[in-house]
Amino acid sequence: MVEDRNLGSNCRFVPGNLFSQSAFDDNRVILVGRLTRDPELRYTPSGVAVVRFNVAVNRNYLNQRGEREADFINIVAWRNLAENCANYLRKGSLVGIDGRLQTGKYENQEGRTVYTTDVVAEDVRFLEPRNRNAESGGAFGASDNSRNGNSYSQNTPLDDPFADDGQPIDISDDDLPF
Repeated sequence: MVEDRNLGSNCRFVPGNLFSQSAFDDNRVILVGRLTRDPELRYTPSGVAVVRFNVAVNRNYLNQRGEREADFINIVAWRNLAENCANYLRKGSLVGIDGRLQTGKYENQEGRTVYTTDVVAEDVRFLEPRNRNAESGGAFGASDNSRNGNSYSQNTPLDDPFADDGQPIDISDDDLPF
């Protein structure tokens, strides 16, 4: 150890591995929010499914007017997860997303550089009761587990707190972020 006189006698600087890389170099985003529009499913030229949608996420504090503001987050999902999101999610669906932040840039038609920030979803949980999405099949959860050999995971009915309820949820339009 090397003592740094600027830090004081009780503080020590350890060169090199001050922090564990795995603990502090992790790019992870966890969100819960509602879709602001229907997902848009497309396929790459090589046939890989990709879906894009936006999620409105409420902030934890009230503004000066006493209202909650929302952030609108761009979400991207790939492969089987993309197809599941396109099949089962709709505008207004409540979702939980676990993914990573990704930035990029491109040139628009005017030749200007446009910078983008997206969350690349690795796991999407459908947080609505199955009854609410009955017209579209009503899946309850999905993740991109293709690296583990599983292409789709779905929660069992025992994990679904709304499975036998069948009652509507009382939510006013004022509670929705859009």
